[in-house]
Amino acid sequence: MVITRVSDMAAQSVPIQPVLPAYDGAWIGAVVPALLDRADDAGGLLPAEARDADGVVLLSIDGLGWEMLRAHADLMPTLAGMAGTPITTVAPSTTSAALTSITTGATPAQHGILGYRIRVGGEVLNVLRWQAGEDTPDPERVQPQLPFHGHPIPTVTKQEFRKSAFSKAHLRGGVFTGWRTNSTMVEHCRQLMMAGHSLVYAYTDGVDKVSHEYGLNDGFLLAELRATEDLVVRLLEALPSSSCLVVIADHGQVQIEPEGHRSLVDLERLVAVTAGEGRLRTLWARPGASKDLLEMARELHGEVAWVRSRDEAFAEGWFGQGASAEVRGRVGDVILAAREPVIFVDRAMPKEVQMRSHHGSLTAAEMMVPLLAARGRA
Repeated sequence: MVITRVSDMAAQSVPIQPVLPAYDGAWIGAVVPALLDRADDAGGLLPAEARDADGVVLLSIDGLGWEMLRAHADLMPTLAGMAGTPITTVAPSTTSAALTSITTGATPAQHGILGYRIRVGGEVLNVLRWQAGEDTPDPERVQPQLPFHGHPIPTVTKQEFRKSAFSKAHLRGGVFTGWRTNSTMVEHCRQLMMAGHSLVYAYTDGVDKVSHEYGLNDGFLLAELRATEDLVVRLLEALPSSSCLVVIADHGQVQIEPEGHRSLVDLERLVAVTAGEGRLRTLWARPGASKDLLEMARELHGEVAWVRSRDEAFAEGWFGQGASAEVRGRVGDVILAAREPVIFVDRAMPKEVQMRSHHGSLTAAEMMVPLLAARGRA
């Protein structure tokens, strides 16, 4: 099968072939290493505005895909006018895997966070609701890579994330600063830049939350995009001209209507455990049923999804190279990656079907994200 690594900005929202992460080129995991050594940006990934800046604020906007930005450039003229290019996120194109790759510079195969719900120690772990404790996996064991290559980078993110196990997994070692409103996030970033930090990492999740709740075709998303534009403008006005704002995202979005909900009931007699997310569902077969499960999944869902065995997905480079046997086992024997606007319903996650937009798969709308930069204006 031909695998496409897309850098074509005119790529269609639903490509014939999967858009694979450019792990050896322009992808989200290459950004932090380049920012930590801006003078040695050998790959030329960073826009010129960032390379000679005294300090950089790296703002991660959850859910702002490249296609969404281009479609609504009129609402976000400052963002759309920044220097930069589309780059790829990771597989799965989902927050837990992507944010961990952004902060560590490692592929999902290396850091082990292979999705929103992964199988760890025989149990399915919900990474975004993960709370550290005696009865839950140790974040440092599940995700062993050092965030920010071991540098104590200030992180400016939502206060509610301070004690989460996922924060420990992908932000540990940094100086955590919690914000409660966007205005305080701006001021935290300004003060950290004025204190002389060369790199500050900031995160906001409004676009993702609004997209999931209201979808991509509603005034609520337009209002949130305007608010995101305003946040970027205020950050630029707060930062000195010797510094730079770099904007990145973790994934894009796909609108899913109720008729796009695909049942997995016909596969249940062959399935022992289900995990992943709606657009990249992973299935563990009952003992001795892995071959039958793969064949039936292809027969039932092959016209709307890329259906792979675990070995096939790793061989094609979906998650990167070098995964241990333990990490490989965190995804199922069979993987359903939606290429049409559908999700694969997991009856154990009834609230998932209430979401209006989804992500996780390998379409351009989900995989292509912005890497943008502009100098401060203060």
